[in-house]
Amino acid sequence: MPAQLNLLDKAESATTPRFNTAKLVELWCAEPVFFASRELSDTYYTEGAIGNYALAYAFGWARSPYRLTSSEAGRPRYIEDLTPLNHECYVLPAWSANGSPTFRFERFNALSDAYWYAMTNNRVATAREDVLRVRRGDKPNTFRPSNYPQTGRLRLIERNNRFHTLVFGNHDIPEYIRLGKFMSKVRVQILEEMPITNLPAAEYSSQAYFSTADLPSGINLLSFDLISIPPTPLVKNLRFHAEAWQAGNFIVPANLQFCGGGVQSGV
Repeated sequence: MPAQLNLLDKAESATTPRFNTAKLVELWCAEPVFFASRELSDTYYTEGAIGNYALAYAFGWARSPYRLTSSEAGRPRYIEDLTPLNHECYVLPAWSANGSPTFRFERFNALSDAYWYAMTNNRVATAREDVLRVRRGDKPNTFRPSNYPQTGRLRLIERNNRFHTLVFGNHDIPEYIRLGKFMSKVRVQILEEMPITNLPAAEYSSQAYFSTADLPSGINLLSFDLISIPPTPLVKNLRFHAEAWQAGNFIVPANLQFCGGGVQSGV
């Protein structure tokens, strides 16, 4: 009998929503927004979605150290920064409010306007005297490869686009945030606050966007469209079989959490 009661307790806890309410939030782009979602030749594309990890940092829910040293340098800190939030709040990736975001293209040119310059290993060298050093076998800094582009084109999300997302929990949301590589200004507005209802395991469809790293274990993904962007691919038009949360007209898989709760599961 005690063993049966334990099983009942576990079943009940699995059907209890982790959050009581969800907010439908609108993001209005006051300035063009750029993320390097894809790189094709010298063109850098922003996809028509805004990742939830970027939103968590932009909301001020998590802060990365200004400087990373030793083994922490050169690797992301999403697990350390975001998984402590999993029992307080969660946000979905944002999708276009009208289904078809608009974009703009811009050309950038960071070449030197010096009297002399030359293209080297993905870098513009402006110190002509270093040419002689290179011929002698030296490797001056001005001729070493650079990890950022100096010419090319950008596809940005045009200003005045609107995106929607769902925010779970009661964490504060600022009125304005900065997003993207250029820290573009975006207004945040809460459109609706809705109670969350837990739904039993069954087959559901959802029109929201989801981070693949945040989906719960054990979910059966029946069909979806994949948006392959860093740091984690997104899925949309998801049809799945699992427990679900319902907030208003939105149905999402239950127990979504940043990085799948990586720290708690020992990842």
